[in-house]
Amino acid sequence: MICFSLCVTVGTPLWQKFRWFHKNKYLFSQGKECNGVRIPVDTTRPNPNEVEFDNLYLDMNGIIHPCTHPEDKAAPKNEDEMMVAIFEYIDRLFNIVRPRRVLYMAIDGVAPRAKMNQQRSRRFRASKEGAELVEDKKRIREEVIQRGGYLPPEEIKERFDSNCITPGTEFMDNLAKCLRYYIADRLNNNPGWRNVTVFLSDASVPGEGEHKIMDFIRRQRAQPNHDPNTHHCLCGADADLIMLGLATHEPNFTIIREEFKPNKPRPCALCGQLGHDIKDCQGTAREKQGEHDEFADSMPVSEQEFIFIRLCVLREYLARELTMASLPFPFDFERSVDDWVFMCFFVGNDFLPHLPSLEIREGAIDRLVGIYKDVVHKTGGYLTENGYVKLERVELIMQAVGVAEDNIFKKRKEDDVSFKRRMREKKKRMKQRGPAYLTTGQFTPHALGGRNQPEAVQNARHQAYEMRKQSMERNNKVQGLCTSSVHTESRGAKRKAEDSDSEPEPEDNVRLWEEGWKQRYYKNKFDVDVMDEDFRKKVVQSYGCASWKWYFPFHYAPFASDFKDIKGMFTDFEKDTKPFQPLEQLMSVFPAASGNFLPETWRNLMSSPDSSIIDFYPDDFAIDLNGKKYAWQGVALLPFVDERRLRAALADVYPDLTPEEVKRNSLGSDFIFLGKAHPLYDFIQELYRTEATEVTIPADLCHGIQGTLNLDDDPILPDNLSCSSFFLLCRVKFLDPQYPDGFVFKATLLPRAKIPTNVLKPEDFERGGHRGSWRPQLVFLEPDIFVGHFSSAPPPSSYHQGNYRPPHGGRHQSFQRKTRMLTRTNTHTTALILIMKVAEKRARLQIRGLTEVTT
Repeated sequence: MICFSLCVTVGTPLWQKFRWFHKNKYLFSQGKECNGVRIPVDTTRPNPNEVEFDNLYLDMNGIIHPCTHPEDKAAPKNEDEMMVAIFEYIDRLFNIVRPRRVLYMAIDGVAPRAKMNQQRSRRFRASKEGAELVEDKKRIREEVIQRGGYLPPEEIKERFDSNCITPGTEFMDNLAKCLRYYIADRLNNNPGWRNVTVFLSDASVPGEGEHKIMDFIRRQRAQPNHDPNTHHCLCGADADLIMLGLATHEPNFTIIREEFKPNKPRPCALCGQLGHDIKDCQGTAREKQGEHDEFADSMPVSEQEFIFIRLCVLREYLARELTMASLPFPFDFERSVDDWVFMCFFVGNDFLPHLPSLEIREGAIDRLVGIYKDVVHKTGGYLTENGYVKLERVELIMQAVGVAEDNIFKKRKEDDVSFKRRMREKKKRMKQRGPAYLTTGQFTPHALGGRNQPEAVQNARHQAYEMRKQSMERNNKVQGLCTSSVHTESRGAKRKAEDSDSEPEPEDNVRLWEEGWKQRYYKNKFDVDVMDEDFRKKVVQSYGCASWKWYFPFHYAPFASDFKDIKGMFTDFEKDTKPFQPLEQLMSVFPAASGNFLPETWRNLMSSPDSSIIDFYPDDFAIDLNGKKYAWQGVALLPFVDERRLRAALADVYPDLTPEEVKRNSLGSDFIFLGKAHPLYDFIQELYRTEATEVTIPADLCHGIQGTLNLDDDPILPDNLSCSSFFLLCRVKFLDPQYPDGFVFKATLLPRAKIPTNVLKPEDFERGGHRGSWRPQLVFLEPDIFVGHFSSAPPPSSYHQGNYRPPHGGRHQSFQRKTRMLTRTNTHTTALILIMKVAEKRARLQIRGLTEVTT
């Protein structure tokens, strides 16, 4: 299934962020089996989604993780199976999107220090939770067996440590080699890949995958030969990609990702059965799986479903939301989009903790937009311009948020108390209601095969009336008891301990909802007095990510009201900093438990008592719940890595690296792969014959793509007598276009860009329903139009970018008429957030993909 949708969120965990939905339906193609043989999809045929994509970008870490340690099916047995799963995943995405120009694969490389701190927190936390899980399993197993319960024997198998999916490990090096082989195979054997330019940026290239992709797009669109109507499609699991996509200002930008399904059942870690957590395991015998137990030890597997997110539709919503009248300066929608993206960073992102007063679940984005529209008349202009921030204008926004902070904290507490009260009342009603009413007489239930014969049915209508009457009386009595208990509780009477089902509340010494909250916050979190203005300024000045080395050196964010006099505060940035080497990053983010991925002398620095940096690797550490309920929501209080101390310690062990480890520890470059049918193929062949270096790509040979080519030390050429000599392709190093220091990348639509036709109608923005609540009205495609009616001819060499439609009549025209989606919503962000909840529950689209068969 492919759903077409729209969402916007930023910074917090994905399940919290994936909120704004605008839903429609798309098709995907899958191969068909004939006599047990899988017939591949012919991706040269028109895209069944009726939109032709030019470039497909893969944020590979969103593919690697679910393929190596899936949550909804059995894990691969070994590394080979993991690689095959990754290949199949890419194949499926290629079949859906069918890019005609570029396929760009980007794997996370060495990250900036600000991101490394987050990675460090995640990996240490995962290691701590893994150790605690082992202890819990051992303890609960003993308790269950002592009670006489049954548990399957413990399996002794090596656990896959997902920490190996980090630059510098042997696993990532093997993955890069396998992907090169995979690309070469597809370019030679898959007709749909024939004219595609394939880029591979593996883990040796610094930068996170999504940022490498965005840098590629940003640099290409600054070239004079860039096609401003290129249709981009980006695949990745991070919802922040939506913000990055908006920031490109490309009119045709689509994101494809796995459909998010919350609360999927997971088997118990002890007995392996569904329906309960490990703490509730009773050690019951496993149910038989099938008549002959033929499905034992297997998990039900369903094919992963995907979602399309069209950012051009989001731009329509934002245009309605951000348009302001009577401005003292001309309204520029593109500038307002940049301002909106920038403000969302304060709600949270991968590099900084979010401000205490801004929680996305509490409508923080709505609040910021409202304040922005009120304050923008005073600022005299926009907050950002081509990536540069006007700090004096940002200060006005932050101070407006700061004025409301006290009320925000009080409202948060009131909502929390109200929610807990409702949950207590609900549990009480469920307890007092008891079992449903069971009638007697002729409707009395009888056991199957019992000796007593049931009475004959007589006057069934009267008996049903009596059942309804007694049921209503019982419900009224329960309601009266609940009301009485609420009144009693409101008068201050003590509740009995046995009536309380609430879990013990975590201690909160800050109490943001009470007077003096700022004083308590700085004393508890930073151990300083709130009157220390120099320290508060230091915290605010550190709140940013300006370079590879820059990071926020505190575990907690400042308040919005602390952003005072910031105009000249962010000027002293260290420029031309360099990223860490891959093995240095491993030493910075790994706990000692994952030291097996490092050379022996390096890992000793993590565990030896004599190590000069042993304090970087604590066996245990505190987790501050910080007002939250669960440990995973808290703040891991880990020491920050001192770069100078780390490099000094590593200087003694660098000579111990083997040649293979030295290679893994070096920074690499992007590669470009071309098949023999590609127009640039002969050009690259000539480069190797003449041994030319640093040659600029002729734009007319590569769809307008620019960059510099450098010869590969180990080239793949048809006449090269190596294991890859049977591949008819070229591989060469690629470097993005370079620009002088201070070059400004314009954050605006390019002159020849064509805005896609609007999808939304005026009524799509109207309020509807009770109290303005949003209710989607979805018109889905009829099943009969999913039968393939596409020509076998390949798409034309040139087509109208982003709006190409295969020339079919009849039912194809019906398809176009029926794909229109009708929704009703108000203009506020809060209403859009409701779309996910309704769509997830009511608009599950169960359709089969278009089957294509080639002969």
